[in-house]
Amino acid sequence: MNIVILVGNLVRDPEKTYTQSGMAITRFTIAVNRNRKTEGGEDADFVRVTAFDKQAEFVERYFSKGRKIGIEGRIQTGSYEKDGKKVYTTDVIANRVEFVDKKPEDGGGYSGGGGGGGDFGGQFNNSPAPSSAPAPAGLPDAFAEIDDDDMPF
Repeated sequence: MNIVILVGNLVRDPEKTYTQSGMAITRFTIAVNRNRKTEGGEDADFVRVTAFDKQAEFVERYFSKGRKIGIEGRIQTGSYEKDGKKVYTTDVIANRVEFVDKKPEDGGGYSGGGGGGGDFGGQFNNSPAPSSAPAPAGLPDAFAEIDDDDMPF
């Protein structure tokens, strides 16, 4: 089973490109705090993440440097040659991306429609929305109360 769930902060703005066939690819790095602290503060891991298609569009449109983001995906390893040496890579391929923090006060962030669709349902966490920040238009109401009968356990 290859499943990873991460919560961290974007290190820089996501970078979106397109394949020759027109599919969006967004790459970004998140800083994920470790459970232990050191003398200089908390240790962090810097994890490279790649999102494809609608998830890629969603990330590039609604997330920016410093925002807290939740990722569910899988680990993918690879390698390439550089200066005659083999370099090994480890990346997370995002299957689902969610907001973890509140809507920014500066007016940026996730206003307007889009981002939904596919098999992802809502890209929001299940915490209640502040009354002044409804879900963006056109997206499912992911902030609705969940009934105990809907739970799988």
